[in-house]
Amino acid sequence: MAQDKAIVAAVRTTPQTILEDYARVMELAGFAEALDPSKQTILKNNISWHLLYPSANTTPWQIEGVTKTLQGAGYDDLVVVENRTVVTKAKKGEHLNNFTTVHEKYGLPVKYNFNPHDMRWVTYEPKGEMLVLDKVFPKGIRIPDYFFDRNVVHLPTVKTHIYTDYTCALKNAFGALLDKTRHYCHSRIHETLVDLLRIQQEIQAGTFAVADGTTCGSGPGPRTMTPVVKNLLFASKDQTAIDAVCAKMIGFDTMEVPCIRLAHEHGLGKGHLDEIEVIGDMDTAEVKRTNWDFVVGDNAASKIGDLFWFGPFKPLAKLMFQTPMVNAFIMGSFVYHDYIWYPMEGRKVVDDWLDNTEWGQLFLQYGNPFAKDGMPAAPPKKGR
Repeated sequence: MAQDKAIVAAVRTTPQTILEDYARVMELAGFAEALDPSKQTILKNNISWHLLYPSANTTPWQIEGVTKTLQGAGYDDLVVVENRTVVTKAKKGEHLNNFTTVHEKYGLPVKYNFNPHDMRWVTYEPKGEMLVLDKVFPKGIRIPDYFFDRNVVHLPTVKTHIYTDYTCALKNAFGALLDKTRHYCHSRIHETLVDLLRIQQEIQAGTFAVADGTTCGSGPGPRTMTPVVKNLLFASKDQTAIDAVCAKMIGFDTMEVPCIRLAHEHGLGKGHLDEIEVIGDMDTAEVKRTNWDFVVGDNAASKIGDLFWFGPFKPLAKLMFQTPMVNAFIMGSFVYHDYIWYPMEGRKVVDDWLDNTEWGQLFLQYGNPFAKDGMPAAPPKKGR
């Protein structure tokens, strides 16, 4: 095993072996070398949508598998940290995606980066060069004090994204370390992710990523995608490397994805597949041969955003997104996703996944979200 190469573990899995497979992928990737057992460990999940939608959010078995593995290795001081977005509700998401069942089973406390009782936002002066954050936030880069000197384990799913093409570990820090004004960064999102990676490496005791690819997402993510069952798990202590592997599987040339290329060029991780060793149930050669041919595309909400962030209305972006006018966009996105697209399109996808895939059946073993309050959709099918 070449010592100068980044290691990414890839393991094939089934619903029957999922918890054991999480332990195996984490051990192969060397989680004990990446995480300081004397420090508290943050489990940073990903709630792209508070509603249940396959591939959009961290899975309950992902939280359980990672927690069980860490606790079994003596990492007893674990805490879940969730963040707010302008269109998702963290507490609603943890209930409807069956996180709460796992939190209670393993005694996991939950903290929120938007709750002043849980953490404070402080101005941080990075030691390394920033590509864009110091320009986006000229009055100072504010991050939560809770992430200093703690381990962080990122828990993304493997999917496409309308603004970054793919999303995995690097994007997971976007919500963790920036507040609800992070949409200021969308027009320079790739450089932002690289800046956040540098900040993580400066402030955190250790960082590790475990990506769930049991059901992946193709389409205008991180919400309105087509779920595709892939039965894979990935893990690495190199966030750039795990992103490179997952981006390649999805169908991208890793060095043509700006955030991966920039992170690689700035020495913040390995983005070139020739400098990554994939171990476990796949090797680097198989990753290079793989192309799932996922597509990104657009939905109604993303098309409007594209016009202002990247298109002909870009000169008006500051007016649209950094003034109270942004509330119109936020409300439009919320109504579109939750009350138009989900009842008309998304719920059919969810029902099909729950009824006709083993992962949907496993999800229901953690609880039925349609029996919980707050779902803007039709009642479940008979017999569920």
